[in-house]
Amino acid sequence: MNMRLEHKLTLGQIMAGKDKTILFAGVGNVLKKDDGAGVHIVAGIRNTGRISGLPVEMGIENHIGKINSISPDILVIADAVDFGRQPGFWCIAEVNELADLTTGTHSISFAKISELFHMPVYILGIQPSFVSFGEEMSEPVIKAVKNIRELINSLSGSCSATNPANHMERSTNF
Repeated sequence: MNMRLEHKLTLGQIMAGKDKTILFAGVGNVLKKDDGAGVHIVAGIRNTGRISGLPVEMGIENHIGKINSISPDILVIADAVDFGRQPGFWCIAEVNELADLTTGTHSISFAKISELFHMPVYILGIQPSFVSFGEEMSEPVIKAVKNIRELINSLSGSCSATNPANHMERSTNF
């Protein structure tokens, strides 16, 4: 599926409001290679109070109450998404751009999931290469995960006191 994304959003645009809290929810199965990309992204996000990560793995549906009680201003769901692009391609999309799309991890569409939350929901989708059983992610997806985490941490200001490369290495034991 080669999707055309109409509205090109950036992490910078979503994270620009310094008064907004943002929760990144990591979806995926870490035992299915690249499908675990979203979980690995949030595992490396440094909680700043304004920015935080929550690994929900294969069951975002099981975390609806918790996410709504955290009540972030913005929810970003990080997940492997088949855009029909090169492995490691990633983008931020509004839920309505991926309205009817589901992934292998859950059978409910992003549009239906977003209706269950009390805040705007965005999708951070990463193109997987392999989603078969195994724990090792493909090299393009590993690079994308590292780049995304570094970008989130730098935009949140959490890397100002530490070297983001050091933080990335500590949390990338795939």
